[in-house]
Amino acid sequence: MDLQDIRELAQPSESKAMLLVLDGLGGLPREPGGPTELEAATTPNFDELATRGDLGLHVPVATGVTPGSGPGHLSLFGYDPLVYRIGRGVLEALGVGFQLRPGDVAVRGNLCTVDGEGRVTDRRAGRISTEEAIPIVEAMDAIEVPGGEVVVRPVKEHRFLLVVRPDQPSTAEIADTDPGRTGLAPLEVVAQDRSAEPAAALVRNWLAELPGVLGTRDRANMGLLRGFAQLPDWPMFPDVFGWRSLAIAAYPMYRGVARLVGMDANEVPDGPEALAPALLAARDGYDFFFLHVKGTDKAGEDGDFDRKVATIEAVDAVLPSLLEAGPDTVLVTGDHSTPSTMRAHSWHPVPFLFAGGPGRAGAERVKFGEKACRMGTIGQIRGCELMPLLAARAGRLTKFGA
Repeated sequence: MDLQDIRELAQPSESKAMLLVLDGLGGLPREPGGPTELEAATTPNFDELATRGDLGLHVPVATGVTPGSGPGHLSLFGYDPLVYRIGRGVLEALGVGFQLRPGDVAVRGNLCTVDGEGRVTDRRAGRISTEEAIPIVEAMDAIEVPGGEVVVRPVKEHRFLLVVRPDQPSTAEIADTDPGRTGLAPLEVVAQDRSAEPAAALVRNWLAELPGVLGTRDRANMGLLRGFAQLPDWPMFPDVFGWRSLAIAAYPMYRGVARLVGMDANEVPDGPEALAPALLAARDGYDFFFLHVKGTDKAGEDGDFDRKVATIEAVDAVLPSLLEAGPDTVLVTGDHSTPSTMRAHSWHPVPFLFAGGPGRAGAERVKFGEKACRMGTIGQIRGCELMPLLAARAGRLTKFGA
């Protein structure tokens, strides 16, 4: 359904809704026939919620397509990621509160480590701490090159924001330089359309200066770039669904994707224990809350099955406090799957559960996990269909047609 159609169906309601996202929640068994990370986790609170709720699986983008975090979250917010496309750079900029100007091209950067032959040995520079990264990013920001202005800002850990303001008008149709795996050199900066050449040339000039600034370092001696983007003109989430909306997240990118669609966003310390106090403090000012947990995705990308299990269990432990803060309807899911056996995002469908509002929940005790969700009452749907379902359960959508 088009967002304009949803806007026309939206109606006032006193109910409050919560979207709890465990980033990269979906997984795979560690051994054939074994449980996934979610199935292996001891989650009595999620299980109880699942028993009185409705389960299913969602495909974030399309069958067989592995989503990035931006498209995955846009899908959860009700935006079809095949229609509403955005590079990660804008999300990073909005996440750190950077004021993009018309014509700016923003890109998300990773500090990485390359060897003496220029091949990437670590795409995240050992997940360098934010404190150690800040002076490195400041040195990168001091680089001046012909062709326009370049601004570099720290984001979190190895991540940085690069914003280029070319002297000539430019689009952001530029290919990523991240090769996606170690053992390869960073890719060339390639304008995918002639209209993007001014920005691409400026980035090339800037990257050419990086070895002279960072080359003496043992790690974090180069940068990888992905997600070139400019600000879009989209329908805003609060206008579409009629919700006063707040994001609560530790990582800037997720606050950025929320701000992109018109939500307010509050920063919290990393870790699930920070969510409930933040939710309770903001409860009276908002109707919709998006809560984000990053640790599941990080553990999956690190190939750490046990740590991903432990992170899921830590979120389960704080779930009662989240529910006590008063959401009437709840959606728990992930933006994509990150199986620890693959050490990366994957195309596998993602489990979800709804609770609160009218539903078709069964009476049998269930374990929240991929198997139960595969047999759930909702079945398998696209990720962008979840938010209209949450709105309907919250009494926010009226009847369509006479």
